[in-house]
Amino acid sequence: MKKLESTLPNMVIVLTGIAIIAAALLGVMNEVTKDPIAAIEQQNLENGIKKVILGPDAEGALSVSKIDTINNDKQQFVVYTAEQNGKQLGRAVKTAVQGFSPDLTVLVGFDAEGNILGYEVLKHSETPGLGAQAPEWFKDEANHPKSNVVGKNPGKSNLTVSKDGGEIDAITASTITSRAFLKAINLEYNALFSSNVSTGATSKATPAVPETPVAQENDSTAVAE
Repeated sequence: MKKLESTLPNMVIVLTGIAIIAAALLGVMNEVTKDPIAAIEQQNLENGIKKVILGPDAEGALSVSKIDTINNDKQQFVVYTAEQNGKQLGRAVKTAVQGFSPDLTVLVGFDAEGNILGYEVLKHSETPGLGAQAPEWFKDEANHPKSNVVGKNPGKSNLTVSKDGGEIDAITASTITSRAFLKAINLEYNALFSSNVSTGATSKATPAVPETPVAQENDSTAVAE
């Protein structure tokens, strides 16, 4: 087989062929992985609802009797009403905000009075070792008691970071993520207890990203502050 000459047209033809093959392979992989990824996300959501309502060690079946949506100021919230043995135990609210990276998705459980029963971070792309601590940091009473939000009521407590005059200690060197996480909780509380719920809507939210990403995560930089 004659070797192709290293001319510009030949190089363009080869690179175009490689790009077409790569795009086709990516398309196939997307189709193959789409359903398994969706199933995993659905299972994580179901487990998260149970944890934020009953607690991490709770036992017994929990059912979602209703799924609603709330739309406030271009932000969309999905509300899951949770019941056990026919008794309503609380509501879990899901939304996404801009953290250090886009799409910090937080699920929070509230009782009828607005007290936080628990929370789960369903999705994030925060910095490892910094903002990536959010899934545990704000409920770790033993190690971070001044950061714990579980049991608090956003309508009665100032759930913002302490350097902004609030009651909550931020994740070490990660004020951006901490502010975003607490913003999500306050938005969810306000949406749930200050708005009318639009019932019968789909549970597939399209979250807004209201802020522009900041270039640095570490608190020691001027940009991060």
